[in-house]
Amino acid sequence: MTTWADSEPAATSTPWEGGWHRAAQRLASPNHGPRPVQASQVDLIVVHSISLPPGEYGGGAVQQLFTNTLDWDAHPYYQGIRGLQVSAHFFIERTGALWQFVDCDLRAWHAGQSFYRGRSQCNDDSIGIELEGLEGLHFEPAQYETLARVCQDIALRYPLEHIAGHEHIAPGRKLDPGPGFDWPRLQRALDWPAQRFPQGTLLDLSPPR
Repeated sequence: MTTWADSEPAATSTPWEGGWHRAAQRLASPNHGPRPVQASQVDLIVVHSISLPPGEYGGGAVQQLFTNTLDWDAHPYYQGIRGLQVSAHFFIERTGALWQFVDCDLRAWHAGQSFYRGRSQCNDDSIGIELEGLEGLHFEPAQYETLARVCQDIALRYPLEHIAGHEHIAPGRKLDPGPGFDWPRLQRALDWPAQRFPQGTLLDLSPPR
């Protein structure tokens, strides 16, 4: 599998080809649409977690789900999501490998009913990043590295002002990425101001011990 380090573009080149990231393995999803004309500029990153079946990693089922090719009969859990059509812009495997399914200039189907920074329907003006993992559990260092670097690149192209978890934009309905996600670690890696992050994540920019 191609890792971020293997596929990262040269420092002198732009990381973007239109709304596609050059370092990502591209696998186009049919689950997308145009961003509404009346939508505000893309200023939000939404962090999710996903694994299929839950707690199992590396089998390719997430990629299949986002491209409508998942075999619904391959596992009993899939009966509860049969026919689901969803996508995210990016997916980061446990190894840190980066996948992209939807052009970031387009609207991916990752947030559902949601509300954040005074606006509803967060799919309209956000970029969704899925981390391979189970909500509430830990994520790998390689995932934080890739997440931070792709967030930095997103901020080069879009007027980014906020980053939040799915649990913050759909409280009570979604729980991911959950308490196992280390928001202070991400903030230190990005060196972004605290006001860009969700309230209540206990951000601490003191040097790690």
